[in-house]
Amino acid sequence: MLIDTHCHIHEVDYPLDIDETVERAHAASVEQFLCVSTSLDSSRRAIDFAKNHPEASATIGIHPHETKDGYEELSEIITADTVVAVGEIGLDYYYNHSPRDVQIKALEWQIELALKNNLPIIFHVRDAFDDFWPIFDKFSGIRGELHSFTDNQANLTKGLERGLYIGVNGISTFTKDETQKQLFASIPLDRLLLETDAPFLTPIPFRGKPNEPAYVKNIAEHQAIARGITFEQVAEATTANARALFGL
Repeated sequence: MLIDTHCHIHEVDYPLDIDETVERAHAASVEQFLCVSTSLDSSRRAIDFAKNHPEASATIGIHPHETKDGYEELSEIITADTVVAVGEIGLDYYYNHSPRDVQIKALEWQIELALKNNLPIIFHVRDAFDDFWPIFDKFSGIRGELHSFTDNQANLTKGLERGLYIGVNGISTFTKDETQKQLFASIPLDRLLLETDAPFLTPIPFRGKPNEPAYVKNIAEHQAIARGITFEQVAEATTANARALFGL
């Protein structure tokens, strides 16, 4: 069994047929997936999607790009039965679609919301770890994941020291950066989560096609080869990790 801990197949612009996508996931032994939100509307869609798809769970959260549009209404929907986490939230200084001070305020507010409701957090951090860690360290009791981690060993170590899980996706199958390949393979198995970020970041051998939860299997197979262990070991460990963090 496999779990896709990060996809966006609940969005209105997801390009594949949902029923067929779910069928292919089951055929690839991907039995559960998290529909991860990026805005208030996305959060509401994730909740509704998960209500109608027993394989799915929802997260609610405002992506740093969207924080300029507000975030306080999340408190009105966080208690929905299908919600298992807050995310994806964080800081993104690569594009700065929202001002940095707004991103920081929104991150702090959403962390407080997650802690108040005893929920784990999916963090999106890009080119912003120097600001992220001091904010993270203001709080105690955070459980969570660094989503789509591609940074460096120093920040990987900081994340592991803080008890965070590390999300690996299709980038691990197609990166040509040897340092990055070594970084992915060095993530402790008991801290590794697999994710697609569907429809984005499609792994080899499906580059050029929309991503989907079924392709978690290809990411798992690649990790097994990179680590010199069996596919079954990767599947068992990452499934256990996802269940432990998200209460699946």
